Amino acid sequence: MQPLGMDRREPRRLPSLPLARILAALAGAGAAALGAYVAVVDDPLGGEPYARVAVERIAAAPAPAAPAQGGRVVDLPGRDGARSTAVELESASGVTVLRPDGSGAPASVVVRVPTPPAAIRLAPAPDRRLVERGRHGTLPKAGEGVRPLDVYARPAESLPGGVTPAGRVAILVGGLGISQSATASAIAKLPPAMTLAFAPYGNDLERHVARAREDGHEVMLQVPMEPFDYPDNDPGPHTLTAKAKAAENLDRLHWIMARFSGYVGIVNFMGARITADEAAMAPILREIGTRGLGFLDDGSSPRSIVAALARKAGTPAAAADRVIDAVARPDEIDRELARLEDIARKGGVAVGSASALPLTIERLERWARGLEARGILLVPVSSVLRAER
Repeated sequence: MQPLGMDRREPRRLPSLPLARILAALAGAGAAALGAYVAVVDDPLGGEPYARVAVERIAAAPAPAAPAQGGRVVDLPGRDGARSTAVELESASGVTVLRPDGSGAPASVVVRVPTPPAAIRLAPAPDRRLVERGRHGTLPKAGEGVRPLDVYARPAESLPGGVTPAGRVAILVGGLGISQSATASAIAKLPPAMTLAFAPYGNDLERHVARAREDGHEVMLQVPMEPFDYPDNDPGPHTLTAKAKAAENLDRLHWIMARFSGYVGIVNFMGARITADEAAMAPILREIGTRGLGFLDDGSSPRSIVAALARKAGTPAAAADRVIDAVARPDEIDRELARLEDIARKGGVAVGSASALPLTIERLERWARGLEARGILLVPVSSVLRAER
């Protein structure tokens, strides 16, 4: 007898095969089965939903244009009046274009992006030819063959496409430079073709005026002048008065003129009494004209004789046809603007004056949006002064 457990027999061992060979055999069998299925049912996507679409080859459209100066695109006529292809443009230009991949000119379509009109930039101020030192500071003057009225003016524009306007309207907005918020609002919101007038009493006048001119607004200087109820109604320090001697008024005028530079002319602030007085106004207008400036009567006084006096003095001058916000209500402002358009259509040009009230700025901004559609061209006041209507 053998001890318990000693008569065990070794189990039969199957011949061993490498694991890699087994996996390879299984993969081959699967590939064979898939190939047989595709061959029978002709479905290379293995049962996934799909659709067949017939694709028709068409000739590539010729490029309408090619990049030109400054990265823009220009339209050039090709053969028989058609637009040139890129190949024709490269050939006509005489420039050989070498591409890294050796390909030819592309036949793709070039999208033309319209070039926006360039912003008008006013001449820098002060121009050294147009200033002189006075008792109160730097004063404007006429140079040899040049005037501040011309050099500092904003050029008049035209309607899109060169369309002849039904009328031209110039707008002057005054009272700027005292309230920073009102000044910033007028500069930012009003169209650049509107002329801005600054009072001589504000802080940082040079900075505000420079900002306005950088944005394309030409500027004028408001001069305080005596009203009928002066001094109860006082326009401010250095007011020009009817009773003052000519030398005294001119000294006050020089103090006001030295507050900032770059303006095209003078506009009265109040002044119903003095603008009706020939003896007081004549030397003032001569001084303004001698210095190469223009004068705008703001239209607030029906008694003003400035237009006739300016012609005698040889000073470029004009008078506003309407005070836009004499009644500061939206409907009245809109009515005055409509009247300006009527005057412009009948007479060719009209001038309006206004104050920098928030309501006025809002109505002017809204009104200006549709001017071109109505055939009205907005022009700077200087264009009217130089025309000396």
